[in-house]
Amino acid sequence: MGKHRERTWHGRLIAAALGVTALAAATSVWTAQAGTTAGQPPTAVASAASHPERPAARKVAEEIVHASDKGPRGVNITIDDGPDPTWTPQVLRLLKENGVKATFCMVGTQARAYPDLVKAVVAGGHRLCDHTVSHDVTMDKKSEAYQAKEILDAERMITEASGGVHPQYYRAPGGAFTPYSRKLAASHGMRPLGWNVDTKDFEHPGADAIIATVRSEIANGPTILFHDAGGNRSQTLAALGRVLPWLREQGYVYGFPVR
Repeated sequence: MGKHRERTWHGRLIAAALGVTALAAATSVWTAQAGTTAGQPPTAVASAASHPERPAARKVAEEIVHASDKGPRGVNITIDDGPDPTWTPQVLRLLKENGVKATFCMVGTQARAYPDLVKAVVAGGHRLCDHTVSHDVTMDKKSEAYQAKEILDAERMITEASGGVHPQYYRAPGGAFTPYSRKLAASHGMRPLGWNVDTKDFEHPGADAIIATVRSEIANGPTILFHDAGGNRSQTLAALGRVLPWLREQGYVYGFPVR
């Protein structure tokens, strides 16, 4: 799993933090919020105190996972950066048509803005993954207090939007994991999640190029990275429509990342 830090334009949206509710009906919004949980830096205490009803999470392994629960022929489809009102419903339709379950790595403010889409993901039998509040690909350079806010606030936003379903994984934006962030996520029952195949669909290389990347790199491992937000995802949809049946034809079985 390599890092990708090209999506720095996300940072321009941080200034929208105070206007996320007003913008929710019109556009995608990725912003930073406050609050974490007990046992973290002092700024974290208030968030945990405001949600005392949460049951203790089952701690999972801190190591970044790539393996599939379906074994050596398993494939994990992961979808990052949403939910998005334009693209997520179309991705869900494609997955349903192909009988595929996926893991959706959601940005916290996106989940809060579009709770019906989060619920639709859960209703479709897919899994949730925490992708932080503001998609800061430089998180590994920031303080532990900052990392805690990003991870735990996103966990709360996603859980509330889903109607009580907690994320099972944590994926650092751009792969910006730290030992601290992995340990923190694991202590909240979220397995750190990497990837083996980066389709680079965010670069809009064309559906053929996205498909070629999957075909040439699937031997590297089972976890494939796509996106359903952050721009026009028509190429991603076109590629998924061809890749999903192709992988099955090659004898792969769709599963989820190991927890």
